Amino acid sequence: MNANPLRPVESTDVETFDRDGVVFLPGMFDREWIELLRAGLETNRAHPTTRSRIWDRDAEGRTMFYDSQAWQGVDEYREFVFESPAAKIAADLMRATTVNFFFDAVFVRSPGTQFSTPWHQDEPYWSVDGFNTCSIWMPLVPVAAKNALSFVPRSHRSATVFDQYNFGDLNPDGQSAVDMVDFGAIAEDEFPDIDADPERWGVVNWDMEPGDCIAFNSRMMHGGSGQLPDDVGLEVFTTKWLGDDVSVIFRECGMDPDHTEVMKAAGLKPGDRPEGELYPRILTR
Repeated sequence: MNANPLRPVESTDVETFDRDGVVFLPGMFDREWIELLRAGLETNRAHPTTRSRIWDRDAEGRTMFYDSQAWQGVDEYREFVFESPAAKIAADLMRATTVNFFFDAVFVRSPGTQFSTPWHQDEPYWSVDGFNTCSIWMPLVPVAAKNALSFVPRSHRSATVFDQYNFGDLNPDGQSAVDMVDFGAIAEDEFPDIDADPERWGVVNWDMEPGDCIAFNSRMMHGGSGQLPDDVGLEVFTTKWLGDDVSVIFRECGMDPDHTEVMKAAGLKPGDRPEGELYPRILTR
């Protein structure tokens, strides 16, 4: 399969990613990569990890399935991490000399699901600290802009610590050992109500086809995907990439996903570069 993107990352893409914190990249992955990930998703859903859970289940039985860090047990995911153009895309956008893989996550909504992803930033939840990060959001089926993930451009530059959502509350099945966060003790402000006035915040989203992707800095405000028509579902595969300035951190407010135990077991401590089998270095320039 093609290890390079179907088109190069242009200088304008890099400038947009740096300035806005998010860039839409149409037609980057060929059909073979999409089919590989769809096969991996079937395996993942049939054999979910211990970190999987349902984020939402409505009265009609429609659900939103979530799983993360499945790449070590799903061969198709692993091949994508090591062989696909994703690491190159992330490196180009971050202008990074070193790129490590952090983790994968999948989001699968049943047709007609109305659940919307709460607005949030990613990096404050993570067991790493740093600005040089890139998440790649890939739909495996067509998705309309109004149902896709949405973003507040340039919000990655804010230094404010917001009181963000506890995704551990999204647990209708009452699973134990779900990661929890509580930003209340450290928050400087409430998280803005983006949905109340999306035009004021300049919210952006895009119609997308399989092979397209959105790349965004992990400090971007994003959310809102979902609210699907009755005959439309959504399957999304995401990968998280770490650039040059990222180091391990254990946050007192909690982390989601919480990598504390696996990091400590691997000998990693706060301030270390995430490396090793859990966080493989995929690219060095």
